[in-house]
Amino acid sequence: MSLEIAKNLYTKMPDVFAKARKKFGRGLTLSEKVLVSHADDFDTQTWERGKAMLALRPDRVAMQDATAQMAILQFMQANKKKAAVPSTIHCDHLIRAEMGSEKDLLRAMDENKEVYNFLASAARKYGIGFWKPGAGIIHQVVLENYAFPGSLIIGTDSHTPNGGGLGGLAIGVGGADAGEVMAGLPWEVLHPKLIGVRLTGKLNGWASPKDVILHLCGLLTVKGGTNKIVEYFGPGAETISATGKGTICNMGAELGATTSVFPFDQKMVAYLNITDRADLANLAIANKSLLVADSEVFQSPEKYYDQIVEVDLSTLIVGRSSVKVTVASPVSEASLASSSWALPVTVLSCVSPALPDTLAEKVQL
Repeated sequence: MSLEIAKNLYTKMPDVFAKARKKFGRGLTLSEKVLVSHADDFDTQTWERGKAMLALRPDRVAMQDATAQMAILQFMQANKKKAAVPSTIHCDHLIRAEMGSEKDLLRAMDENKEVYNFLASAARKYGIGFWKPGAGIIHQVVLENYAFPGSLIIGTDSHTPNGGGLGGLAIGVGGADAGEVMAGLPWEVLHPKLIGVRLTGKLNGWASPKDVILHLCGLLTVKGGTNKIVEYFGPGAETISATGKGTICNMGAELGATTSVFPFDQKMVAYLNITDRADLANLAIANKSLLVADSEVFQSPEKYYDQIVEVDLSTLIVGRSSVKVTVASPVSEASLASSSWALPVTVLSCVSPALPDTLAEKVQL
């Protein structure tokens, strides 16, 4: 289904971009390309960052089990026979990790039987995809199955921006927003300002993608991204894997950012191929110019972004951060070697099962 959605989106993008360039009198950033191509009515829409309210048409809605309950109940009040856009429910948040996967899953299914039955039956009735308990974490499932370059996805979880690892805008929303979009209404959001993060160099040593976002959290604080999209660009972006990009975008929520996004590149092609989406990868390759910022943006980024941050990936070292991510401080390999403890403290998230993120494979206990 994502392939057909992408085909239709890429087909209309050139005309919309031409209108946008004429209206704005300049080239477009990647974030702007996604926003204008999903406008409910581009011609009547006001485009003023930080002030205008945008009316957008998302490609997809994703809901986790804790928040899907209210979203579905609100959607039902619209008396629609089917969800107006492709939508999915993911049963993951009500599972408590304590005794081991098998026991935890059995306990969750017992404790939440009524919730799961309601969500499953509602999904069947309204044509909504249902990922049962144990089927995976919502953000990883979306990245592996539904996200695609240039897409606009809303999800009822703050870390929905994980989907930005595949070059689209994935944004966390409330249940009412999800319910309205499923009922066929446009989604309204304050026009975000743009933070451009230019990445150079390449991660080395113990540093992982998580250290990129921890570094930004240290620079911008937990409020620095409020009502803003963080758009990464530069040669360093191409050195980070798609899952690494997802990690960075996922934790962009800790900046208070509306969402984060990376431009389409070969790392995304590799990820689409390995997740059995070669057709989608080839389609994106054929339309690459639509899925990255215009060339003039890279030449003079200060003219296109409201704020520019420069990050040399080669200078980053593994970070130690508080759980609230209010201050990030580096941990050198020398200090680790001389310390009585060997494992650095890291901030965990729903993408942390990846060993490179926790550095577990590099620590000898």
